[in-house]
Amino acid sequence: MNNILIYFFMAIGLSMDAFSLALAYGTTQISMKKKILLSITVGLFHFFMPQLGSLLGSELLLNYIVKANYLVGIIFLILGTEMFISRNDKEAGAITNILSITIFSFTVSIDSFSVGIALSLTTKNVITPSLIFAITSLIFTFLGIHLGNKIAEKLENKATYIGIIILMLLGIKYLFS
Repeated sequence: MNNILIYFFMAIGLSMDAFSLALAYGTTQISMKKKILLSITVGLFHFFMPQLGSLLGSELLLNYIVKANYLVGIIFLILGTEMFISRNDKEAGAITNILSITIFSFTVSIDSFSVGIALSLTTKNVITPSLIFAITSLIFTFLGIHLGNKIAEKLENKATYIGIIILMLLGIKYLFS
């Protein structure tokens, strides 16, 4: 029971970047179908990335070349820049296809991969924490998008700038953490 609680708190931490990015993208008025698809995809990535991290575990730790934080930071800055450039084009900065959904999901799940590596050093059962990560991130992603939609309704065009600022701040945070 104690481990379940620890895994749940880890899941909340892992889900915060998904929530923040979902909040930013929610300002672009994503349809309900895409909200659900994106949330499920993020949940699936948060399930499989720790599994993959666990499988590669110690091998990857020995040969770790690029810090995942740098990659995530650069991706967030690119997404924020793209969102800024296309701020007047309603389709351009939005989650519009399976590729953008996959990139979004992968980006917010990279930290789950790292956690999977750490879990491989402490436990043989990575299924339970992966399930908790998946469910929590699915819920946080959906709530982030939904809240972003509500903010966009209230603030209209200003909401896109809030989304851009969130992406840029996340990018800077990951680059310097």
